Amino acid sequence: MRCDSRFEREARSRGFQRIAGVDEAGRGSLFGPVFAAAVILSRERPVRGLRDSKQLPAGRREELALEIRSSAEAWAVAWAEADEIDRINIYQASRLAMKRAVEKLDPPPDFLLVDALAIDVPVPQRALIKGDARCRSIAAASILAKVDRDACLRAWDAVYPLYGLAESKGYGTPEHLRALAIHGPTPRHRASFEPVRRLLPSPQLSLVLELPEDEA
Repeated sequence: MRCDSRFEREARSRGFQRIAGVDEAGRGSLFGPVFAAAVILSRERPVRGLRDSKQLPAGRREELALEIRSSAEAWAVAWAEADEIDRINIYQASRLAMKRAVEKLDPPPDFLLVDALAIDVPVPQRALIKGDARCRSIAAASILAKVDRDACLRAWDAVYPLYGLAESKGYGTPEHLRALAIHGPTPRHRASFEPVRRLLPSPQLSLVLELPEDEA
């Protein structure tokens, strides 16, 4: 699958100028926020080698992230926390993180190319299936979202070292699942996700445990 600028060119042919690619990272993780990024690439300062962040080694992602930040016309990163994910579900939380990233762009975009989703902002947009593998601006957003989320998980690894978060990035690896089974979830785990949910005490049990002895 070729990652190129054909979707940006098509939008420009319709009169749009500030075209932002938008993507998220961490949607399937069991821990922490879902991140999103929005990027308006510069036509005068192109970044070479853009592709889906999952196809790039970590070192190359870091290099490209630096290039994107230094050369893009505008970029922004935002997120939705684990408690927001549990409250509104991961699909809506991903859209919320994307919306926050778009709203932080300065200058603001006049058209969006979004990886698979529609965002609740008053900006014309086009959702592209597998957009991070087909569209350069979405690929750039996927790289920034992934790099910033990985940095976030490394920071949380220092707080919760028993879970191997720096290595697993919060996904359900055998080591992470084993740690969950032994130590239980942290407050930053996504309580609405299996297998985190099944390790939490039931609401009925929690109520009994919290009642005074003469009321239990």
